[in-house]
Amino acid sequence: MDNSKFIVSSTPHIRSKDSTSTIMRDVIIALTPAALMGIWAFGLKALLIIAISIASCICFEALFQKITKQKITVCDLSAVVTGLLLAMNLPASSPWWLPIVGGFFAIVVAKQLFGGIGQNFINPALAARAFLLASYPTDMTAFTQPEGMNSFMSSIFGVSTPIVDTTSYATPLAVVKSASAAGNSFSPQSGDFLNAIFGNVGGCIGETCAIALIIGGIYLLVRKVISWRIPVTYIATVFILTWAFGRVPYYEIFIGGLMLGAFFMATDYSSSPVTPVGQIIMGIGCGILTSLIRVYGGYPEGVSYSILIMNLAVPLIDRYTKPRIFGGGK
Repeated sequence: MDNSKFIVSSTPHIRSKDSTSTIMRDVIIALTPAALMGIWAFGLKALLIIAISIASCICFEALFQKITKQKITVCDLSAVVTGLLLAMNLPASSPWWLPIVGGFFAIVVAKQLFGGIGQNFINPALAARAFLLASYPTDMTAFTQPEGMNSFMSSIFGVSTPIVDTTSYATPLAVVKSASAAGNSFSPQSGDFLNAIFGNVGGCIGETCAIALIIGGIYLLVRKVISWRIPVTYIATVFILTWAFGRVPYYEIFIGGLMLGAFFMATDYSSSPVTPVGQIIMGIGCGILTSLIRVYGGYPEGVSYSILIMNLAVPLIDRYTKPRIFGGGK
């Protein structure tokens, strides 16, 4: 009789065919539509920023692990994902050295100094964005004209980007913020809504085309790379609160970095809760902070900072939402 089936091994007993590289590969596939739309909208300068950002993150990770005599793990594609996400959070007009500085901060400071993949307590790409925004605010807010998408929208839908300057574009959130500061209510027209959906607006490379980001998010959900809890509760909370604050909720959820943050950065395994209840709390918390920053803060966008703040609360969330041990007490 073959007794090999009755051998008891140590935990974990439930195993999966997924690995870090396969998960990161799915994230790259999911981000590809938004990256392509960003390149189409902003041209080869967007492609250059993406390439420099990815290459910088790979090089910094390999160099740090080589210096510290660790196993080089760039083949797990996590550095590629970090570089791609960082590029998505940069304007196409960024100087060539900006993604290099951001890549160093994301990989070395926010990731490797805390132990590498799985040990970082904040999202590396968002941490780098916050650092760059604080250090180089002018370069990080110099948004340019989405030339390719502008011509497409004009020919198909007869709408164009409602911004006046040809070299520096205000984001839709900045327009809404300016109207609110002046005591006026902003009412988007049908052209404004179409521009926000298809990416014919000023903004970072990867946050302009909401349709592309939603397609990527659905792919991750179908592949079960992420759970629905964080993105759905995040977006729903922003929708409800912006409506309560007198804004236009259906417009608010499609502009800025909400879709990018909800699907691709708030769901980061290392910096998000592991329990279902904790993930719902994470999504609601991000939505509340984003709405408050957008409405009452001095900065028109609140996605990056809301996710980073909630990242810091994740250990506490996990502590109070962890399930009771089987057979244990209260």
